[in-house]
Amino acid sequence: MDFNDLYDTHAMDVYKYIYALCRNKHMAEDITGDTFLSAIQSIHKFKGDCTIRVWLCQIAKNKYFNAAKRNKFTTPMPDDLPEGEHFTIRLHDKTRAFEIHKVLHTLNEPYKEVFSLRVFSELSFAEIAELFGKSESWARVTFHRAKSKIIAKTDESPRD
Repeated sequence: MDFNDLYDTHAMDVYKYIYALCRNKHMAEDITGDTFLSAIQSIHKFKGDCTIRVWLCQIAKNKYFNAAKRNKFTTPMPDDLPEGEHFTIRLHDKTRAFEIHKVLHTLNEPYKEVFSLRVFSELSFAEIAELFGKSESWARVTFHRAKSKIIAKTDESPRD
């Protein structure tokens, strides 16, 4: 497999995935580069049990969580959120968006990651299921539970 083709085809997907986790442009760029370096070094280990894209995202996720443990950091809150019809929960204003991100930040895994993958990375339930090695139904239920937790906690929050 040609490295340039692999990178050109999948780099943006890996970057978006990691950016959805860390919300830090520079970190996402670094982890994306490290991911492809590791992938090229271990391409012989790719068994074909999943798509190459999913395999790359799994490598990237491991790199992100290893960096998080090593540096003891947490996912920062973004200053701005893109708005669009694809969002399940409409983010009408910056204050409301920040409330949602504060709640999202407190969720346990896998809720936090599944919600982020679905909303911010715009992955399908099938793709999320493949990343976790679970069923598409599991991905749908996990997303729905995460969304319900966010809605419940943001509805509890006092508003000015």
